[in-house]
Amino acid sequence: MKKYQIQVGLFAFMAINSAFASSSLYAKDCILTDWLTCSSSDSCCEDCIPADSCVDDYCGCCESTSILKRLEESGITFKADFYQMYQGVAAGGVRQEFDYGGHGDYIATLDMDKLAGKEGLYLKIGAEHRFGMFGGPPDGSVLPSALPTALPADTNDLILTNVLFTQFLSEEFAVSFGKLDTLDGDANAFAHARGTKQFSNTAFIFNPITLRTIPYSTLGVSFSYLKDLKPIYTFSVLNAVDTATTDGFGQLFDQGAVLTSELRLPTNFMNKPGHQLFGATWSSREFASLGGDPRLAITPVGIPQQSGSWSTYWNFDQYLVYDKGCCTEEARGWGVFGRAAIGDDATNPLSYFLSFGVGGDSMIHGREKDYFGIGWYQLGTSDELNPITSAALNLGLQGQGIELYYRIQATDHVQITPDIQITDPARNGIDTAYLFGVRALMSF
Repeated sequence: MKKYQIQVGLFAFMAINSAFASSSLYAKDCILTDWLTCSSSDSCCEDCIPADSCVDDYCGCCESTSILKRLEESGITFKADFYQMYQGVAAGGVRQEFDYGGHGDYIATLDMDKLAGKEGLYLKIGAEHRFGMFGGPPDGSVLPSALPTALPADTNDLILTNVLFTQFLSEEFAVSFGKLDTLDGDANAFAHARGTKQFSNTAFIFNPITLRTIPYSTLGVSFSYLKDLKPIYTFSVLNAVDTATTDGFGQLFDQGAVLTSELRLPTNFMNKPGHQLFGATWSSREFASLGGDPRLAITPVGIPQQSGSWSTYWNFDQYLVYDKGCCTEEARGWGVFGRAAIGDDATNPLSYFLSFGVGGDSMIHGREKDYFGIGWYQLGTSDELNPITSAALNLGLQGQGIELYYRIQATDHVQITPDIQITDPARNGIDTAYLFGVRALMSF
């Protein structure tokens, strides 16, 4: 199969965005320079939109009629994220140097009801690639400090990681099947977002205790119970090995299967939204080493095989300040989050994991579209590793770290984020590392 490489610069995206922004269209008898049409279906919009004008959108109550919007109306939704990171260690760690890398993520969702008359059926097609010079974590940590630069595989080629069909049987029940990536699991309002829009350290994107059992991209099927079209409970059966670079059918269940179960309950403590999530994983695979996963920076060392591994995990998010907004205004606020987990000591290099932090919308006047976060994590390593393996990996009993970032909304489609991390690696003889970086994200 022919492989393709994509090399796209942020400046090219910005030029395209600028060209679109300078275009003009006629809509509903109004000359619009930003593809807006009036919509006054909501009462609070009616109060603020001039009856004779679409141009002066005082309340943000006009709707987009861009090319992407028109595609969406016809049944095709396209989203793309282009992420770049420049980060390095100023002191401590394994090496004091700065690296540049990035990640592109492109997703198309097809509404098969609009396109083919298949009610409730959707097809998600996702492709991604990495680029740049990022190698192993320069801080010496077992968790990458900039996860997107490590995915989807150890290649710069464009890789198809999602071909996922979802059939809604009702508003409360859905079945999904096909090839999927698992990075959207373990959802959290303040510590998730695939490592591009919130935290970038692996510890704050999902619970790393699940790395031993859950592959990144593979074939599987899941069953979901929903409320207000949001998953409440999901049960999945997955192929046990990562097949990001292949279709996966030739390896389907050859090395076992993975079962996952996840319950995410909405809460309303203090009359403010939040969630409590409970999850568990089990894999029947035989584990021959602690390596082989780009999300876990541990080099393989000869270890006797053992069949099966498990993990259990929990997370929560809770708004402390919340404004649900009006009309088309987005809800805003900030709050706290946390995670905890334990894993199978016999097969998992991580025996436990804890994290806690604060995040949300900026509280600075005039910077309402900015976002911030600060978090702390601690992980414990397995105490069942044999002495030779433990010495070869130079593992200590535990590691911990802190990350803080401030995401600046530079334009409607561009975000610039200064990022600071301090890590005390779970490896002996490595000093505390101080990492500084800046990342840019172009989204449309």
